[in-house]
Amino acid sequence: MKKILLIEDNDDIRSNTAEILELSNYLVLEAQNGKDGVKKAIENKPDLIICDITMPELDGYGVLHAIQQNQAIKNTPFIFLTARTEHNDIRKGMELGADDYLTKPFDGTELLNAVSSRLKKIDMLSESVSDGLQSIQQLLEIHSGDSDLQTLTTGRNSNHYVKKQLIYSEGNHPNRLYYIIKGMVKTYKTNEDGKELVVDLFSDGDFVGHTALLEKSVYKDTAEALTDTEVALIPREDFDELIDRNPQVARKFIQLLAKNITEKEQQLLSLAYNSLRRKVADALLLIQAKYSTQGIVLPINLSRETLANVAGTATESLIRTLSDFKNEKLIDIVDGNITILNQKKLETLRN
Repeated sequence: MKKILLIEDNDDIRSNTAEILELSNYLVLEAQNGKDGVKKAIENKPDLIICDITMPELDGYGVLHAIQQNQAIKNTPFIFLTARTEHNDIRKGMELGADDYLTKPFDGTELLNAVSSRLKKIDMLSESVSDGLQSIQQLLEIHSGDSDLQTLTTGRNSNHYVKKQLIYSEGNHPNRLYYIIKGMVKTYKTNEDGKELVVDLFSDGDFVGHTALLEKSVYKDTAEALTDTEVALIPREDFDELIDRNPQVARKFIQLLAKNITEKEQQLLSLAYNSLRRKVADALLLIQAKYSTQGIVLPINLSRETLANVAGTATESLIRTLSDFKNEKLIDIVDGNITILNQKKLETLRN
């Protein structure tokens, strides 16, 4: 049962509003002034707050400010109740961070629709969503009800990159976000001796180049097509507008883009401390996970140099280890393509 905090100093309005909500199976907590409302919000952590603007002790704007300063409840959906119809009063409430408002007098249907809409959106935002363009589709629907991706993708130019063609280079300033429509991309860093270290791998449905855009810095790595690749180009201005205009979408977008930080840390530890066999096993399993689609396991079709860069070892050492794995029937190699035959045994090499 969803818990709603109702903050309203008028006894009749508070009682009638609470009754409507309770009849719709909500648990209602009542407060008769702003100061008491903030206290009850902190103690009870409601799923939604409905608050009058003009009240003794602390007005609605003060309540909203206090809620936003408390880490535990700052993201609680907030609906203003107001008898004021002046545009500036409504605008002020929304600019301060309110999610919605109801102008008194309101009927039960208006109230329940507003409550249901806010609760539905916060539930959707709390769910884990997939990476890539599908996730942005979901986020835009949550925020604005938009059922398509016109704000992000309509009219976008796309570039075709051939194998080994650079998409962007380390040290350059970003001016667009890249979305992989089809193909495979690697990002890598190069040391003073010219040796590459593969930082990450990307495929259909992944964004590339987002870190530099979010940090407002230069690229810290280089992106290169591993196969013939088609990439949609989203101008930096449109990306910035999406982030600036939709705070909730921005937070979720950043969570999605940063979710692999732990994996990258683990990969770096593996490169530093693991044995050669474990490094190669880690690389093969990582690449298979990245490039298998919808549960279909595809052969690994990458150059031995690229595989060695992912594993963090010399190409000659990688080739010898692959030969050992083939003799042990862990993998098969046909025309240079690698198929994992015994994934469980490869995984045991990681432990």
